[in-house]
Amino acid sequence: MMVPIRCFTCGKVIGSDYVEYEKRVGMGEDAQKVLDSLGIERYCCRRMFISHADLIKDIAPLG
Repeated sequence: MMVPIRCFTCGKVIGSDYVEYEKRVGMGEDAQKVLDSLGIERYCCRRMFISHADLIKDIAPLG
């Protein structure tokens, strides 16, 4: 899991919320409601969560 620590656009720290977001969305909660409850309100920060693709297994095959 290589989620960015800060939003690329505004610089807000968002990395600490990604684990909770992934867990709750994986359990079937609506992504919009999860982001609202975590306090991720700016659309630039929301983009960081919604568009994240976990590629670490493809990039580091020896891991």
